[in-house]
Amino acid sequence: MAKFELKLPKMGESVAEATITNWLKNVGDHIEADETVLEIATDKVDSEVPSEVEGTLVEILFQVDDVVQVGQTIAIIETEGGEAAPTPVAKSTPAEVNAVAETVTIAQDAVANTVDFGDSDKFFSPLVKNIAKEEGISLAELEAIPGTGKDGRVTKNDVLEYVKNRGNQPQQVAAKVETPKTAAPAPVATATKAAPVSVNGADEIVEMDRMRKLISTYMVKSVQTSAHVQSFIEVDVTNIVNWRNKVKNTFEKREGEKLTFTPIFMEAVAKALKDFPGMNISVEGDYIIKKKNINLGMAAALPNGNLIVPVIKNADQLNLVGMAKAVNDLGSRAKAGKLKPDDTQGSTYTVTNVGTFGSVFGTPIINQPEVGILALGAIRKVPAVIETPEGDFIGIRQKMFLSHSYDHRVVDGALGGQFVQRVAQILEAFDPNREI
Repeated sequence: MAKFELKLPKMGESVAEATITNWLKNVGDHIEADETVLEIATDKVDSEVPSEVEGTLVEILFQVDDVVQVGQTIAIIETEGGEAAPTPVAKSTPAEVNAVAETVTIAQDAVANTVDFGDSDKFFSPLVKNIAKEEGISLAELEAIPGTGKDGRVTKNDVLEYVKNRGNQPQQVAAKVETPKTAAPAPVATATKAAPVSVNGADEIVEMDRMRKLISTYMVKSVQTSAHVQSFIEVDVTNIVNWRNKVKNTFEKREGEKLTFTPIFMEAVAKALKDFPGMNISVEGDYIIKKKNINLGMAAALPNGNLIVPVIKNADQLNLVGMAKAVNDLGSRAKAGKLKPDDTQGSTYTVTNVGTFGSVFGTPIINQPEVGILALGAIRKVPAVIETPEGDFIGIRQKMFLSHSYDHRVVDGALGGQFVQRVAQILEAFDPNREI
């Protein structure tokens, strides 16, 4: 039998950790290769962790709600097959062997089996505790190890590095072991916020799920961070509506994809961002970061009522067919809960379609750390003045509102207004004879 370490996989350049939300397998369960073992959640999206091998789950190192760093071992799987390759041992003289054995015995006897790492005020993962027990590390030693994990947590690598260098300082270890343990100060009681109680007994009280809590936090933080201001403009999209009605069936038969209005609008936004790169920036403290790539966030409503923003990478490099495929792919995977963490990272500007639910316009909240977000209103048939060389007359036109929210800390009314005006100009200049 051999043992395989199941590690938290890399999930994108900007994802460093994840929270375990559900173990789908228990200790003793048989696991097939590529079978999902557990579910995890990052700050943007839920995901699954499959097994790379076939075998039996023999140890779970983290529990539900534990935060795990990318690359950390989260479970041990015992696989069929040969024994693990033995580690080559360097030849040593009998005197050296006896000296090492004596040092190890002293250290292990000092901590024995009486060490209770639960006495510490610091958080240590089950894996770190197991390594400490196996290596005879005392609580005082473990607390003194500098942690490189989040919030200074001691990681597996920190402990192994300490063990590696531990033999070079046996006297310091002995001194720490011999130090009498002082009484720990009484823990300070922390107030736990009580759940609200229904006054009349008829109201239902439901706790927010994890994603709704995150959305709530992000929305409040954005309003507190950015000085939101809005600009609105009405757009005549009659040519676009007529053109789409003319080509949508042919497009679906040829490409196997539905042609919605969304990719047409996303294409216009990407072009406008190239014309006004001052909107394709982010803010960090007192610094403005000018983004090289144009990555469009696409706000999508989920079946459970929550919201997620998958990202179309390098949107300005896509033609309309490529944009349609990207929009449909991200949208369908978002609804099915199949997005990968990297699918929601790196947006530089966001678009939200409030018109899907009949809203004429809205005042969307900026997706931090971006500086703008565009809301697409519902397309409506309205009476409008049509200018012709022969004079003006009233006709029925297809129109919609564009609502642009931008951060007044770095975007003034001129830039914010010119950008949304440019989007409108691109849409109104749409070629009704365009080939696709």
